[in-house]
Amino acid sequence: MGANRRQFEPISKCRVDGRGNQTVAADLDGTLLRSGSAFPYYMLVALEAGSVIRALILLASVPLVYLVYLFLSETVAIQTLIFIAFAGLKVRDIELVSRSVLPKFYAEDVHPESWRVFNSFGKRYIVTASPRIMVEHFAKNFLGADKVLGTELQVTKSGRATGFVKSPGVLVGESKKSAIIYELGPNSPDLGIGDRESDHEFMSFCKEGFMVPKTKVEPLPRNKLLSPVIFHEGRLVQLPTPLVALVTFLWMPIGIFLSFLRVYLNILPPEKIVRYNYMILGIKLIVKGNPPPPPRPGQGGVLFVCNHRTILDPVVTAVALGRKISCVTYSISKFSELISPIKAVALSREREKDAANIKRLLEEGDLVICPEGTTCREPFLLRFSALFAELSDRIVPVAINTKQSVFYGTTTRGYKVLDPYFVFMNPRPTYEITFLNQLPPELTVAGGKSSIEVANYIQRVLAGTLGFECTNLTRRDKYAMMAGTDGLVKSNSDKEINDQKR
Repeated sequence: MGANRRQFEPISKCRVDGRGNQTVAADLDGTLLRSGSAFPYYMLVALEAGSVIRALILLASVPLVYLVYLFLSETVAIQTLIFIAFAGLKVRDIELVSRSVLPKFYAEDVHPESWRVFNSFGKRYIVTASPRIMVEHFAKNFLGADKVLGTELQVTKSGRATGFVKSPGVLVGESKKSAIIYELGPNSPDLGIGDRESDHEFMSFCKEGFMVPKTKVEPLPRNKLLSPVIFHEGRLVQLPTPLVALVTFLWMPIGIFLSFLRVYLNILPPEKIVRYNYMILGIKLIVKGNPPPPPRPGQGGVLFVCNHRTILDPVVTAVALGRKISCVTYSISKFSELISPIKAVALSREREKDAANIKRLLEEGDLVICPEGTTCREPFLLRFSALFAELSDRIVPVAINTKQSVFYGTTTRGYKVLDPYFVFMNPRPTYEITFLNQLPPELTVAGGKSSIEVANYIQRVLAGTLGFECTNLTRRDKYAMMAGTDGLVKSNSDKEINDQKR
């Protein structure tokens, strides 16, 4: 009862000077994060590691879970969410979603005042009712937590979550206090931070305690966190609160129908006609700059060097130009190649063979290449491969930006063949294409620059035009982080060879 009688001041009154050698223990939802509800993150796990059906079941359970939370037990409510979201899922899939999908949404919801205090301490613990596996990657890599004390899932010998939790159960109330005592022994943390009455138990064990009031505040800018969010996975653009999730699922049938229209009605018509189709079908295309005219017969084509936002970048570039062009890509499914309205040639990653293919395509006409080798959703540019700079001196940089309001049209773990459909499932997908001036001769390889210098220069120019930031990260880095693969789409012959090796 003593814990309940103790009064805690608001977090705004907490001093942060001289905390470098002290220890803090903080709750997550409603404390370090602005939102007190973890439902959206359970929804993301259910959808991305599970299925649409699992996500719908979770959404349908919201009224019951809310009533249980209010009138019966916070613990039982959380156990219900855990069971629906996790039961039967492979732990490996849960880990991938926790590493590749959740951090982006967590990072957009950090409470600025709580972060100001939490970040000032030398030793940081997070104690949360959410499953540890769900929050640990974000907590350690973006918030600098030394240890996450969270609810532990039961796992079968085959590596699947049962949907139940290990003893001592969901970390709520007294369980949070017990977890801290088990971890730290008699050495109580110097400061405890919480946001609700059930946090008072562990806060009372700390030397000081402060509450995060339930008032609206702007989230902490993401660039203030310890690490930037450069790569992330998942199809949903917005945090799936119950209302957002409901609207998204209601939109899906309409979006699917609309995407089929937008894809298949624009395969055969000339690009000049497709431009008008885009306007009729609700696709917003903004074109800036002065693109070069079509090449004269026997002249050879221009090499358009683009940053990479979605699989449709070359197609939309062709529409912006109003003429047919070719493109090369580092990986493309056979079906995507089949339905592409422009000629698409997959690179083999064999330098001499790829160079010969690019030269041949340039002799035939204009060519689009995305030297990042993969898409990036955030305002960053990955390292540019320098091969293109060795093969042409007629180089036009093209800055591409997109706006997707409901679904992302890129994936590392999902079915790439669905990428264009997800782009066009958005109510009003927007593309902004900016054609920059052709590189002057003195900035090309023929003018004495190395291919790496040319590639780095174009990367900087495009980043400056878009307001993005350059990085040295590569396609391999992205796929290793997001999916644990190299990101290559294997051909049928590759699969047959691998099957024979097995």
